[in-house]
Formats: sequence, C-alpha cells, structure tokens
Amino acid sequence: MYSMLIIYCVLIAMASLFGGSVPSLVKLTHRRIQLTLSFVSGVMLGVALLHLLPHAYYKLDSIELTTGICLFGLLFMFFMIRMFHFHQHDLAVDREHDHKHKQLCDHEHDHHHVHCEDHGGGMDLSWLGLCFGLAVHTIIDGIALAAVVQSTSPVGLSFAGLGVFLAIFLHKPLDALSITSLMAARGWNMQKQLTVNLVFALMCPLGAILFAFSIEQSINYRDTILGVALAFSAGIFLCISLGDLLPEVHFHAHDRLKLSGMLLLGVAIAFLIEMTHQHNPEGLRRPQLRESGQHDPLEIGIQ
Repeated sequence: MYSMLIIYCVLIAMASLFGGSVPSLVKLTHRRIQLTLSFVSGVMLGVALLHLLPHAYYKLDSIELTTGICLFGLLFMFFMIRMFHFHQHDLAVDREHDHKHKQLCDHEHDHHHVHCEDHGGGMDLSWLGLCFGLAVHTIIDGIALAAVVQSTSPVGLSFAGLGVFLAIFLHKPLDALSITSLMAARGWNMQKQLTVNLVFALMCPLGAILFAFSIEQSINYRDTILGVALAFSAGIFLCISLGDLLPEVHFHAHDRLKLSGMLLLGVAIAFLIEMTHQHNPEGLRRPQLRESGQHDPLEIGIQ
C-alpha cells in the first residue's frame, strides 16, 4: 500500500516539474492545451462519480452524509477558485492568442470572464492568491490520493487508486505550467522559476504523507476519516472538471468535435480503470455489514 503511494507521489512530482519546465523547453499551442483540458476534465469527472463517491459511501454507510460532504467539497473548491483565481490554464506569455481571445470575449460574452483580462503586468491576479490557492488545491490532491489508496485492501503491489493518480498526474503539470508561465511573463528569472516549481511539485506528496501519517494515528476512526476524505475529494474533482476546466473550453467555437471527443475519451478511460478493479472488495464492504459478517446486496448483485 505505502509502496504504491510512494510511487504515485514520485511520478506526480516528476510530472509537475516537467509541466513547470515546459515553457522553457517547447512551444505549446493553445489548441493542444484546450484538448488536454478536455481530456483531463473527462478523467476527473469519471473518477469522481465512478470511484470516489462509491468508495466514500461504503466507508460512511450513509448516502446523505456522503453526498453532503461531496457538496461541501464542491462549494469549498468553487469559492477557492472564485476568491483566488488560481486556475489559469493557458500560457500567460502567449500574447498573440491573448489578443485574439480578448476580442472573442468582448464580442461573445456579456459577463466578466477571468480569461478576458490582459495577461501582462497589470492583470488582476494576486501572485499570493495564485500560490496559496494552488498549494491548498495540490495538498488536497495528495490527501485524495492517499485516501483512495488506503481505502482499498492491497494485494501485494496492487494498482489501488490508479484512476485518482491518473487524474492528478495529468492535471498537475497544467497547474505548474500556469505558475511558471505567469512568472516568465512578469520577468522572473529562471532560477526563481525552478525554485517555485520544485516547491510546488512537492505539495502533493506532502499532502499524501501527512494524511497517511494522520490516519495511522487515528485507527479507531479510520473508516470515517477515509470516507470523509473520499467524499470531499469527489466534490473537489467535480468542481474542477465541471466548474473550472470545462468552461475554459466550452466557449471555444473551434474544435468542438475534437474537444468533445477528448472529454468522452477521458470519461471512458476512467470507466475502464474502474472496471479493472475488484468492485466492493472486503475493505470496501460497508462497516455495519463487515461487523455482522453479512453480505452486501450490492456486492451480490455485481457478482
């Protein structure tokens, strides 16, 4: 269990470092970023509904409590994004696209959209808000990863939590990219960009380690804590996919079929990953049924 968690954390940290280094290595296009956002949205949406919520329910044994905590997580992330505007998944140094995109926003949108702002030095974006928002978001990702890995009964070096790992692994480079591209646009030197990128890459492993350590100190409340963490993470993933990533690509008139196809591909991958797992293993059987030794009717139906 811990071996798999460590492997996931190392891979996520490496992906984040790579994402933050992209502006200095290759020239990304707006289209590629939008296609990636659609794909990641599909993965996160599928993981939230097909993996995190069911696992949370089997830990908490209450659909009302599970959905309530999920709603709280969704609202929490919504207001975090609203206050700090920390999800800026486009290149801040792409001046030509920004100019065209601003014209598109001016003509097609009658409401204020954060991406219609100038990405230059006068942009309405707090540097501290960006760092704080992304740091909190990334630590929560680490908690979600640790919770889902620990909620599944391991058999050797199993691939528990693969769907959550994949969602974070694909999404984290985009967050790192938003930080370093903004730093580059504001004239920060390469050394400072690398330092901030390294610190940010360690945030997700930090969240995972802290949660894994805490859960071991609270063994009597293990199922409850895991259930709360999973339901809360499901709300976070839902908000990011439906309330943050998808709106970024929704208003683009171009590449609608490609963007929709990437979204469906992401959902399909999340579904396939979930289908490869043993559904409702002993570790996920609802607490009351585990104590009484009864079989879960849902488990019998699946089998």
